[in-house]
Amino acid sequence: MTGKDLILDPSEYDLNNCVADIEEIRRKNPQRFEMEQLTAVVLDDPARNICVGYKDYSPQEFWIRGHMPGMPVLPGILMCEAAAQLCSYFVRKHKLLDEKVIGFGGLDGVRFRDVVTPGDRLVLVASLLKVRPGVMITARFQGFVRDSMACEGEIRGVAIPIDAITSRKTITS
Repeated sequence: MTGKDLILDPSEYDLNNCVADIEEIRRKNPQRFEMEQLTAVVLDDPARNICVGYKDYSPQEFWIRGHMPGMPVLPGILMCEAAAQLCSYFVRKHKLLDEKVIGFGGLDGVRFRDVVTPGDRLVLVASLLKVRPGVMITARFQGFVRDSMACEGEIRGVAIPIDAITSRKTITS
């Protein structure tokens, strides 16, 4: 990896130094079961607004059977979802939007550069660029697999008032 455009040099974090395990992540993020796309957080640096985490993908992931049969690759949108969950963890931990749920507000300049396959670890690095308190955050993210950049882009997260969601009438089939 060239250091020219990296958010953070890999020598600045230790993947064995877990600062938030799955239980701690669950205290901040609402995703569960198949939609949990973050295994651990290994760096939480509010002074620099940088966070690093990873997701370990097992051979039992829900997407393997259908994407792509005989050649399973992690869908790019799930790489973005993993980055969103890392950003959501950071935002919720540091109370930057003051909401219990942070939703996708948009993606810009996203590029996929390598594949992630079962058995891989996707390492995610996120840097907060802008905060509009109570409204939205913008962050830059990069994802790495096998010492290669797998994805990068910018993500916006928006505060979703939980009362607005829970007060809606649920339609069941």
